[in-house]
Amino acid sequence: MRLAAFDAGRLALIEGGRARDVTRWAFATSPVRTEDPLIAFIHAATRGKPEGNDIAMPSRLGPPLRHPGKIVAAAANYRKHTLEMNPGEANPGGIREKGFFLKAPSSIIGPGEVIRLPFADRRTDHEAELAVVIGRGGRDIAPERVADHIFGYTCLLDITVRGKEDRGLRKSFDTFTPMGPWVVTRDEIPGAPDLEITCRVNGELRQQDRTTAMILPVAELVAWISQVMTLEPGDVIATGTPAGVAPLAPGDRIEVAIERIGAFEVSVRAA
Repeated sequence: MRLAAFDAGRLALIEGGRARDVTRWAFATSPVRTEDPLIAFIHAATRGKPEGNDIAMPSRLGPPLRHPGKIVAAAANYRKHTLEMNPGEANPGGIREKGFFLKAPSSIIGPGEVIRLPFADRRTDHEAELAVVIGRGGRDIAPERVADHIFGYTCLLDITVRGKEDRGLRKSFDTFTPMGPWVVTRDEIPGAPDLEITCRVNGELRQQDRTTAMILPVAELVAWISQVMTLEPGDVIATGTPAGVAPLAPGDRIEVAIERIGAFEVSVRAA
């Protein structure tokens, strides 16, 4: 099934061509208090079958999550991307050397919204990524148990100002984490994800690869992160970007698409 946000804070469950508004059920059934309907749904789903009223398929969607506890992002998790960012180096190092970092949840926007470039004189790039949404929290999760902790997957853009500052600064500006169009639950993508990911800017194909090209696959990445920090329901893990990152300019339109998940577009403006 797919979970999509719409109408500024409501949640639709989309399954078999049918859409149901499950917002009220999620908040009423969840054992925890949260402002985010998807996080409420994740908690409520362990307590029974989702209920809701049939609605017309939403035409305009918001980001599937607005208030995750944290966004954890993998650095240099595709070999070809590490090479393009370090030209001339035979062994530039990958995620094991670069690690992972945190992005501010306040940087999230949804489909159809606008990325605002804060600097006219600094390069700012697009990075298309598969994102994992945690369903069951945990610490020191074994790789073979990671699937039990995943709620689903979505598409994400990690917008990045190039420079020498810490990644958390350069990647956490407001509007720098577009997500969407919805979260597809884990049962629709069983096993290790083998999905094509593409990014087009103004119709031009910039990034294209399969998620199986990751240096650390999803199970190993999530397990490693959980050795450092406790993961909680609704946390988002951005799994890294393929080669082909390039600068953005005001007026650009970006489309991210991931096989079996979906696609979304955002536009770019000067701040």
